Amino acid sequence: MITLHRDPVILRGNAPAPAAGLDEGQIAAGVRGTMAHGILAAHDRSGEGEALRIKFDSLISHDITYVGILQTARAGGLTRFPVKYALTNCHNSLCAVGGTINEDDHVFGLSAAQKFGGIYVPANQAVIHQYARETMVTCGGMILGSDSHTRYGPLGTMGVGEGGPEIVKQLLSDTYDIPMPEIILVYLKGKPQRGVGPHDVALALCKAVYENGFAKNKVLEFAGPGVSALSMDFRIGVDVMTTETACLSSIWTTDDDVGRYYEMHGRAEDYKSLRPVDGAVYSGMIGIDLSKIAPMIALPPHPSNAWPIAEFKANAGDILRETEREMDSQYGGKANIRLTDKLKNGEFIVDQGIIAGCAGGMYENISEAAAIMKGGSVGDGYFSLSVYPPSVPVNLELIKSGVQRALLEAGALFKPCFCGPCFGAGDVPSNNAFSIRHTTRNFLNREGAKPGEGQAAAVALMDARSVAATAASGGRLTAATEIGYAPSAHEQPGFDGGVYARRVYDGFEKPDPAAELRFGPNIAPWPDIPAMPAHLLLNLASVIRDPVTTTDELIPSGETSSYRSNPMRLADFTLSRRDPDYVPRAKAVLRASREALLNALKPFEWADVKNTGYASAIYANMPGDGSAREQAASCQRVLGGGANICREYATKRYRSNLINWGILPFTSGGDFPFEPGDLILLPNIRETVSSGGEEVHALSYSGGEVSEITLYLKNLTAEDRRILINGCLMNDYAARKDG
Repeated sequence: MITLHRDPVILRGNAPAPAAGLDEGQIAAGVRGTMAHGILAAHDRSGEGEALRIKFDSLISHDITYVGILQTARAGGLTRFPVKYALTNCHNSLCAVGGTINEDDHVFGLSAAQKFGGIYVPANQAVIHQYARETMVTCGGMILGSDSHTRYGPLGTMGVGEGGPEIVKQLLSDTYDIPMPEIILVYLKGKPQRGVGPHDVALALCKAVYENGFAKNKVLEFAGPGVSALSMDFRIGVDVMTTETACLSSIWTTDDDVGRYYEMHGRAEDYKSLRPVDGAVYSGMIGIDLSKIAPMIALPPHPSNAWPIAEFKANAGDILRETEREMDSQYGGKANIRLTDKLKNGEFIVDQGIIAGCAGGMYENISEAAAIMKGGSVGDGYFSLSVYPPSVPVNLELIKSGVQRALLEAGALFKPCFCGPCFGAGDVPSNNAFSIRHTTRNFLNREGAKPGEGQAAAVALMDARSVAATAASGGRLTAATEIGYAPSAHEQPGFDGGVYARRVYDGFEKPDPAAELRFGPNIAPWPDIPAMPAHLLLNLASVIRDPVTTTDELIPSGETSSYRSNPMRLADFTLSRRDPDYVPRAKAVLRASREALLNALKPFEWADVKNTGYASAIYANMPGDGSAREQAASCQRVLGGGANICREYATKRYRSNLINWGILPFTSGGDFPFEPGDLILLPNIRETVSSGGEEVHALSYSGGEVSEITLYLKNLTAEDRRILINGCLMNDYAARKDG
């Protein structure tokens, strides 16, 4: 089904082979023949080729992130958007929490687009990535988005999802700085069987490469004869899920199908053929035989926890008991879920189905679901099925073709163009329910439940085809390959962009400096962030030993995101669903008196109190998987957080968020035998950071004893170190402006 090749491969005549016998010069020349290398080099401003300084063609953000981004950029001197920047409103558009604050942020976004020359997409017009696909991508282009699923590879655009500060840098005409990434060939062959969809391929891919780190921080380059066997929606559905492999970006070969996509969307001039040169060399390869992919189900807590549905059903008891144990462990006894209760008379019974967002809500997926549901019914029991199209233009085509009517007649519900079910703000399941979803993530707590209040539910990822097959079977888990149905016509028949022309505000290259920004009462400025002191005392406010800690655990999504524009108010939710004691511990450190600092330093016999700062810190084995939201770092910072310590960071984007918010990104290099309340003193930390030191010799105080420990600050650029010393990216821009 999927094979991994860790050694370099060469692509000749559209067929891969081991790159054995090539010298370093030949390998370097071959790497330059990849599509990804060519696009990166074309956007690099360094002139060096290895330490890249990227300028993106365009930027895109949604309504959980853009207010904080704009506030930070304004503090850095923003006067106009230097590139095309779209502000979409697809995450917090229900306006159900906090009074007027959600719509206040939308009003602020429109006023900012008018003042600075941006694009404003009103609520429920389109989800962020569909709007980019329909209006912003170009073959050979690059887009930076403040959402982790910024992936547009099948359309010839390299998308990168990062935290808000990286958008700020682009808005202030700085660059995105990374080493030239490794490039992995994803070689496709064969053709999917009927009933197998893009999510099945994507989940199988995540299972093959996530846990072993095969794709981490690399670029996935899709090629091979299997590409042409896939429709555009199928390619897009696989591609958007590459985020869950922890890769940096993706790119696909383009063909006449891509050209027709651009033509249908009125942008034929933005298409060009992309393919690697003959003899392109890759650092490794993922081989996928599409004909051998089976319908998949991914159980909590990650898309990589995936099983063929047939295998899951054959071993459901054992698999569910293990899933229960893992969920109960992460809930810390605050909530219990019993998935084995869903096994009834040899069948696994599902409570809810969702087809939504940038991965599931594509025309083809919804059309296939309608074909499967034809003549059937969702029923009048506990099971429900909701469908969220990705944009109004796509929904118009679903209406015109009769697809929407067919699903409505079967008992499904159509809902707005909204990302809610993907991050816990829409269709929250009932307690102990099991929801199957064609969305991007199934992390614990992301479905909207509150385990701290005894509420827990489980989300499993499945392709829309098998979601519909389960719906047609009355909620009995069913793979789409188990039933007979006549496949739909697949391709979206047309695209009417008139709705965008009439409703979307397009102020690109038309800023109006006289326009006033409109602030709601919840929109608050960032608090003052201190620069790095000469020495720093850390108080461990949370120690998490789970294998992976997601950004959704660090700062929950869903309703809490309504407070996204008020830094201190949002910060009160930090780790609230994972370690509720974190916020009071962090605030105690933040508000500590000089006397409290003196007492904390006594065990170290440390005299230089005047030049010693006091900050909280978090330890987690592998933090930062998932969302690109900078709030996972900024909330720690406004609560006085000064460091993260871990074995390794789950993603580059989370580590970048830490740096841009002035939080020291330590690794421990081994076991970390400390607990909340333990102290770590970092003598001369400012000098160590400024001088380029990578080893930090520190003192710990735990169990009544002082010990020496070593922490590591590896792979920091000169700019990273300058930002850390100044306290955060916002301070850094202020220092440069004043200097």
